[in-house]
Amino acid sequence: MPAAEVLTARPRPLTAAGHGRKARVLGALLAVPAVLLVAFVVVGGSAMVAAQSLGLMPLVGRPELSTAAYTAHGGDLLVGAGLSLAIAGASTVLACLIGFTAALIMMQGRWCGKLVAAMSSLSIPVPHIVGAATAGLLLADSGLLARVFGAAERWPDIVGGQWWLAVIFEYAWKESAFVGLVVAGTLATRSVDYEETAALLGAGRLRRLRHVLLPLSLPALIISGTIAFIYSFGSYEVAWLLGRPYPEPLPVMALRLYNSVTLTSRPEAAAVAVVTAVVSLSAALAALACLRKIPLWR
Repeated sequence: MPAAEVLTARPRPLTAAGHGRKARVLGALLAVPAVLLVAFVVVGGSAMVAAQSLGLMPLVGRPELSTAAYTAHGGDLLVGAGLSLAIAGASTVLACLIGFTAALIMMQGRWCGKLVAAMSSLSIPVPHIVGAATAGLLLADSGLLARVFGAAERWPDIVGGQWWLAVIFEYAWKESAFVGLVVAGTLATRSVDYEETAALLGAGRLRRLRHVLLPLSLPALIISGTIAFIYSFGSYEVAWLLGRPYPEPLPVMALRLYNSVTLTSRPEAAAVAVVTAVVSLSAALAALACLRKIPLWR
């Protein structure tokens, strides 16, 4: 090509695919330092805990590969895992139901929707330990509600009872605000046009709820519900304050073993932590598999 043509030639404009590919590559490069740092902390910490649970990093004695930490509290470990699953599952179901209802109220745009949105936003920064203390002061047999209704002697065992109701209620209350805000944000960007079209075609409220709002909010429900489940499964402070001394959920058991004066309990605490992490990772993978089956997510 002659020099004059080289100087006067214009660069070819990038296509939409080229712009998208360049933006993805740039975003990935910008995220690499943070991803490497987080991966180093998470993978390194998880590997150390797993090695300690298998006897490869003992505080005292010689390293020796063993599964004794997993079998030392075999019965209690299984009971604690089942209890943690029951608490996290029940609280997550309640949180999703309440959060989805709150999101529908927020989408109405009326004063009640604005009030629900404001209350949800205010409850998000409140720590779970503060919520647990508040639930204990309200729901205990000597709490505020029992005194207001004058039923201290006939008040049910909500705090420290057999069914762990106070723990489930606290998790459901806190996580429902998070689920509601996530679902409301998703519906605010997607549901208006589809819902108006369905209404023009003669669909009633129940049909719009079933065929428009629920499918559009399903990915957000799965993601936020999974986050709520994993947090409820791995958190210890609410169950420690509002639950029974025995049986113990996995996080409470891990904390008790870790703070034990016996140094040989550290591998047992690490084994409980490994089981908790494996169950949480399995829940995340199951949620990802469910998301891949949803056409809207694909």
